[in-house]
Amino acid sequence: MAIYSRELSASVEDLKNLFGEHDQYIRKIEQDFRVDVVDRNGQVKVSGASEPQVVRAMAVIKDLIALSERGHDLEEQNVNYAIEMGREDQSDVLTRIDADCICHTTQGKPVKPKTLGQKEYVDAIRDNMIVFGLGPAGTGKTYLAMAMAISAFKNDEVSRIILTRPAIEAGEKLGFLPGDLQSKVDPYLRPLYDALYQIMGAEAFLKNMEKGLIEVAPLAYMRGRTLDNAYIILDEAQNTTPAQMKMFLTRIGFGSKVIVTGDATQKDLPPDAKSGLDVAVRVLKNIDGIAFCNLTSKDVVRHPLVQRIVRAYDEYERRKPK
Repeated sequence: MAIYSRELSASVEDLKNLFGEHDQYIRKIEQDFRVDVVDRNGQVKVSGASEPQVVRAMAVIKDLIALSERGHDLEEQNVNYAIEMGREDQSDVLTRIDADCICHTTQGKPVKPKTLGQKEYVDAIRDNMIVFGLGPAGTGKTYLAMAMAISAFKNDEVSRIILTRPAIEAGEKLGFLPGDLQSKVDPYLRPLYDALYQIMGAEAFLKNMEKGLIEVAPLAYMRGRTLDNAYIILDEAQNTTPAQMKMFLTRIGFGSKVIVTGDATQKDLPPDAKSGLDVAVRVLKNIDGIAFCNLTSKDVVRHPLVQRIVRAYDEYERRKPK
């Protein structure tokens, strides 16, 4: 039986990064492409019985080494995504995506898209006035939207940021909860605060919030307003009613940009209620200036187990009788 092989050279540090702790990353590549990978003094050799599989495995290794050469510590998500792209014969994906830096966190960490779906989402936000980011948990819908908003705000492209989400009650009535109105709605808006703190910093956030340049409020507070020269993010849009969604989208003024994020599989509405997000997707799909980005389980950038959970639920929903 013929054995096919490919070789490449890399630095010791990049190979250490590539192989991972206890060679876990390289073993994953070997198992997925049914090849053998060995390192002989900085020379990586990939061999196997199938030439296409050897070529794909080598393409994945080249992409991961190129990412390492750019100063990244490789993570399991990088390796899994490179393998997935390798199966589809898409090479240099990670390095192409990595070139797009949106902004930096307060710790100096760059905020970048990590998958092709996320890159398309970020590009759509740049090119369109209204963008719907649709997809499961962990795909970076809200975080990337926040990063784009903060970047635009810092670059004086907009004068303020407005963040909103519907305050859907989960078994408890807001009136029964302790505290004033702000303390009652804060738990619903906490994910937005978390992203602001991480990217902008608590001190800068609080200062801009006091000036009214950053506003975090329940969706009901948007009624009757016209929002000019603002970056507006509606999060958890699957929990809006059609009337709320129409109300929100008709608040948009001149010089504003809107991002609507939601996961149609995680609605907290009553069983007989229509989702405003579902209706908006059908009603607005052919309007110029509005983009719809559908992120999938491939774009999940949380723990790999989250990706498997999302896929398992997707398969369950497909099998479930209508």
